[in-house]
Amino acid sequence: MRSAARRDTILAAALEEFSARGFAATRLDDVAKKASIAKGTIYLYFSDKEALFQELVRSMLTPVVGPIEAAFRSENPTRVIAEQIIELFVREIYETRRKDVIRLIISEGPRFPKLAEFYYREVLAKILPALRALLRRAAERGELRNPAIADFPQLLGAPGIIGIIWNGLFGRFEPLDVRAMMRLQFALLFKEEAP
Repeated sequence: MRSAARRDTILAAALEEFSARGFAATRLDDVAKKASIAKGTIYLYFSDKEALFQELVRSMLTPVVGPIEAAFRSENPTRVIAEQIIELFVREIYETRRKDVIRLIISEGPRFPKLAEFYYREVLAKILPALRALLRRAAERGELRNPAIADFPQLLGAPGIIGIIWNGLFGRFEPLDVRAMMRLQFALLFKEEAP
């Protein structure tokens, strides 16, 4: 097995194990067994379980951080950007295993603050400045229902996070249409037409 393929196999196995057991309960033995490799092979690629988890976050989410940042920095009308972000989120995160990584951060972050800090640095710290800039531009153009919304960029991401949590817990009883909820949130926050 080539080095890159073996590394990808380890990361896929880690995602399965972390998703099933959580960070604390997952053992590298479990990951190795799932990947059909010797435990020692993991150490050729990752120094420890935390490094493996961090690389899982980086490899899964970094590919979408750039496109999200680029969409937020676009000079397109805010409504156009909002629709791009909704589609990007649903297609590249919500409908993929990436949502499992976010769910892991939500569930494990309070007990393992270094993991939460890593996620913040690698994902949120890159996206939030671009989102704040978008909201400031929208406020200046009169596109926000309330200019104070620019101070709370988390409001735009909230429906996506709620969707991940809700459907992970209750989706089999009452599935949530995340795309529709995100569109409604944008409609509540932004004016339909700038004055």
